[in-house]
Amino acid sequence: MSRPIRATLFAAFMLGVSATYAMAQQDCPRGDLDKSYCDRNGDLVADTPTDPTQLVNPSTLIFSYTPVEDPAVYGKVWDGFIKHMEKVTGKKVVFFPVQSNAAEIEAMRSGRLHIAGFNSGANPIAVNCA
Repeated sequence: MSRPIRATLFAAFMLGVSATYAMAQQDCPRGDLDKSYCDRNGDLVADTPTDPTQLVNPSTLIFSYTPVEDPAVYGKVWDGFIKHMEKVTGKKVVFFPVQSNAAEIEAMRSGRLHIAGFNSGANPIAVNCA
């Protein structure tokens, strides 16, 4: 195959890839959110997945709050909240103390954490990535 034909085919391929990517971007507006999330209504909160296989329904909800020097301090502080969450969700809720903002965000992003309170400094990253 000649060089001009290969160049033309490559350009056509790249145009197709670009068009597909642009259509995918339009189908899933993200704003400033991470590429794994969509924000179709523009409220700056990731939308519920439209694919039912991506939904999670854990039997136990894991809750965490922003890290402090001694995470054990929060152990009893959240008892009332945790009991209320168990009552309204019908699920067991467990408090999970974290050592750092990065650990809390990664636990949320990886699905090991379901409910979290982030401090103001971590909020932009948590909203975008977690």
